[in-house]
Amino acid sequence: MRLVRLALLALPVLALIACDKATPPVPEQTESGLDTPPAIPVMGPERTILAFGDSLLAGYGLNDGESYPARLEQALRARGVNARIVNAGVSGDTTAAGLERLDFTLKSQTERPELVIISLGGNDMLRGLPPKETRQNLDAILKRLTSDKIKVIVLGMLAAPNLGKDYAEKFNPIYPQLAQKYGALLVPFFLQPVIDKPDLMQQDHMHPTAIGVDAIVSATVDDVADALPKVNEAATAVAPSPN
Repeated sequence: MRLVRLALLALPVLALIACDKATPPVPEQTESGLDTPPAIPVMGPERTILAFGDSLLAGYGLNDGESYPARLEQALRARGVNARIVNAGVSGDTTAAGLERLDFTLKSQTERPELVIISLGGNDMLRGLPPKETRQNLDAILKRLTSDKIKVIVLGMLAAPNLGKDYAEKFNPIYPQLAQKYGALLVPFFLQPVIDKPDLMQQDHMHPTAIGVDAIVSATVDDVADALPKVNEAATAVAPSPN
C-alpha cells in the first residue's frame, strides 16, 4: 500500500510546471466571507498572514474563494481568529522565482505579515533541478523572513518516485532540515490528505478540488493557528529589514 501511495505522489503535482507563469502581480487579499456565521465570534486584532508559493496556493482550476489561502482564512475565522490571508501564489513558480520576487511581495504589503506560509519546490523537483539549488533558494527565503522576525510555516513536498532513490535522498530532507534550522513549523507533506482519493482531485488528477482543498485545510488549520505569534509577541516584533 505504501508503494501505491508513493506511486500516486507524482499525480497531484505534475501540473505545477504546466501552469502558465504570469508576471507576478501585487498580491490581493483573499475572499473572507463564510457561508454560515462563525461558530466562535471573531475577536482581537487582525492577524495578517502571507501565503507565498506556487499553484497549490494560487488556486489553479478553482473558483474565487476556493483556494487554500481563502478557505484557510475562513477556517481560522470560524475558530475566532481575526485572520486576513494574502494570496501571493503564482502558478509555475520555482524556488528561484520565489526568491526573486520575495522582496517585491513583502514591500507591496499594506500590513507586515505576522506569519508566512511557504509552498515552493514542487516545480523544481518536476523539472529535475538540482536539489542543491532548491535547498539554497529555500534557505535564502527562510533566512530573509526569520531575519525580519516573521514566523514561517513550511509546506513540505516529496520527490516523485520516478526520479529515483538518489534524487529523493537529496530532495526530501530539504524541508525538515531547513524548518529545523530556522525554527519554522513544518507540514511534512502538504498533499497528504488528498493522496489515494480521486474524488478530491480535479479531472487532471493533479490539483485538489474545492473539497480536496477543504480536506487539506482541515488537516493544517490547527497548525496554522498555533504558529501565529501571541498577540503581545506580534505587537513587539521589530520592523522588517529595508533590504
